[in-house]
Amino acid sequence: MSVDISNFPNLALADTPIELRSLPKERLPVLCNELREYLLRSVSRSSGHFASGLGTVELTVALHYVYNTPFDRLIWDVGHQAYPHKILTGRRDQIHTIRQKDGLHPFPWRGESEYDVLSVGHSSTSIGAALGMAVAAESEGLGRKVVAVIGDGAITAGMAFEALNHAGDVHKDMLVILNDNEMSISENVGALNNHLARVMSGKLYTTIREGGKKVLAGLPPVKELAKRAEEHLKGMVVPGTLFEEFGFNYIGPIDGHDIEALVETLRNMRNLKGPQLLHVKTKKGKGYEPAEKDPIGYHAVPRFNPDECALPKASGAKPTFSAIFGQWLCDMAAKDEKLVGITPAMREGSGLVKFSQQYPDRYFDVAIAEQHAVTFAAGLAIADKKPVVAIYSSFLQRAYDQVIHDVALQELPVLFAIDRAGLVGADGPTHQGAFDISFLRTVPNMVIMTPSDENECRQMLYTGYRHHGPAAVRYPRGSSLSEAPISSEMQALELGKGRILREGKGTAILAFGTLLHHAKAAAEALDATLVDMRFVKPMDEALVLSLAASHDQFVTIEDNAIMGGAGSAVNELLMRSKQCKPVLNLGLPDRFVEQGTQQEIYALLGLDDAGIQRSIESWLQA
Repeated sequence: MSVDISNFPNLALADTPIELRSLPKERLPVLCNELREYLLRSVSRSSGHFASGLGTVELTVALHYVYNTPFDRLIWDVGHQAYPHKILTGRRDQIHTIRQKDGLHPFPWRGESEYDVLSVGHSSTSIGAALGMAVAAESEGLGRKVVAVIGDGAITAGMAFEALNHAGDVHKDMLVILNDNEMSISENVGALNNHLARVMSGKLYTTIREGGKKVLAGLPPVKELAKRAEEHLKGMVVPGTLFEEFGFNYIGPIDGHDIEALVETLRNMRNLKGPQLLHVKTKKGKGYEPAEKDPIGYHAVPRFNPDECALPKASGAKPTFSAIFGQWLCDMAAKDEKLVGITPAMREGSGLVKFSQQYPDRYFDVAIAEQHAVTFAAGLAIADKKPVVAIYSSFLQRAYDQVIHDVALQELPVLFAIDRAGLVGADGPTHQGAFDISFLRTVPNMVIMTPSDENECRQMLYTGYRHHGPAAVRYPRGSSLSEAPISSEMQALELGKGRILREGKGTAILAFGTLLHHAKAAAEALDATLVDMRFVKPMDEALVLSLAASHDQFVTIEDNAIMGGAGSAVNELLMRSKQCKPVLNLGLPDRFVEQGTQQEIYALLGLDDAGIQRSIESWLQA
């Protein structure tokens, strides 16, 4: 249910940027207050990303107020800071549906609105995309402006620096806004810096700056002296040297919650030539004290009562797979001082908080730099350390080349703990872990394990850690359906060996991962054999071939793309062995899977208990 807009009279007049731009500038501060409160009331009812959006309220209003969106291009990076943008671009009354099945996408989505220029679920893509749009804008000659808003976390990735380097070289008109909300670059914010930003973005300063460079162009020694003087002057008041070296004109830092300063500075910068960078300081969780004090805890929230100033406690006694991994990592670190834990900026999500506290010298958060995380692990392995890379399935995609060249090709003992494998639910198509089995299965030397429950996950992590080469253990978001107790012991499994859980006849169901539990009802109803395959690579070929000799058909089940997945490996084995048995492959379809709860999407795809049984019965009767 949407929030009653009648309680927000100024926001009611700004359903679109066109309406927003019709308001007098004097009303913008009140509008920002209403937008922040509306966001609070909406997300607390629906769940979703929260603290980041609170921090971008004034910046969002100022950008849509100054720029002629959607004709002018506005790109958000990363996308979870764009909730205020969605509210101001015609989706205010649907914001309560965000991240829900058939509701608004959790991130900017091109198919949802003309104001969403780039679909952004992962990070650090905005500057490269903006540069492409800036090149196109120059060629069309219509005066179109391009702005990329990148968070200070997202700018840590290699892609962002590659794009900065290219943009400075080709020198097209574009604006990059660095949304700095973690004090990672500078703490110099206040009236003086706001004044300097206005002056340095103004026409007089720009004219003098550019004119002086032209005058001095023919005098190399003097030109160099002037350039150094300018750098030293700017270095005394602003931390812009790095961006200036990339070829950007740096302005800032400016208070990102001063709407008047933002509007004036953006107006000054709108028509500047060449690549511009505006450094904006914001506070994550701004305006809601609990989120300001705990921006990480309030980054993404369930439904909560905003008046209670506390998030509800998670229910359920079973630990998550992430928690099981985190505990295993601490237990293993206590046994082996060579263990090193690595994460690309996902400490909380990957269950690494306890490890980071207990073993700070062996914990490395490399920021949003997945490629570096993998190659860094390779270097550690070469130096006789035992690296464990904790990474989400959809983030590992960004480091595929490093997995191949820097780890697998050299057969280095790096363990990949792949969280969020399979369906993640509300984060939608950008985050579904749909492809890791398919893209890892083709890599030589790689061991791939698919635990069916948390206890098996713990044993597989130990198995992969003891293996003398690259290994991956993939596990889903949340907890499994198994009631099996979690053993504190660690025992290595025999590589490539599955286990038969139920003896049946006619049909053999081969399950890879936690969907095993959804297949139990079908196995009982059909009197089918049920197998926990455990390993995708190396696969238990002897077991599969022995089942082929005693069964009429196979069903494979996995929460990965059917194309190229574990089921495909079974098909290849049967064809290679001239065992022409019918095989039904169940898994994720050949499309990007939509958002919704995990239960809703499993049901939609026919991968819940009833759906699996229905699919097998229909196939057998066909």
